Amino acid sequence: MNDPRTVIAKMFAQDAFSQWLGIEVVEVAEGHCILRMTVREEMTNGFGTAHGGIVFSLADTALAFCTNASGEISVALDCTISYPTAVRPGDVLTAVGTQQDTTRKVGFAAVTVTNQNGETVGHFRGTVYRTQKPHR
Repeated sequence: MNDPRTVIAKMFAQDAFSQWLGIEVVEVAEGHCILRMTVREEMTNGFGTAHGGIVFSLADTALAFCTNASGEISVALDCTISYPTAVRPGDVLTAVGTQQDTTRKVGFAAVTVTNQNGETVGHFRGTVYRTQKPHR
């Protein structure tokens, strides 16, 4: 199973949390993906803005999809995120994930999350462990 769309379709079909988030797979290619979702009211924190975990989760899904699209199972080792702009209910978020470098055992990726106005709402970096096992 090496076709990126097939790998990601299978991963997404088994990913109940990403489905609950309402994530839409816009584009996928080896080492790259674009995802989109709309922030719902139940995703807010006590300040009325999106809980940081919502933006993180969208970016984490983009990390998983862009690093697994090659057909080799990769799992997160380390992830960080910065939130330069608040996210509100109704915002439409787009995450662009790009695998930047890989070795035989690890991969590095960046995900930028923007809102419908093109404002960056999340800068995300992730490191994955490349298991060298194929998706089936």
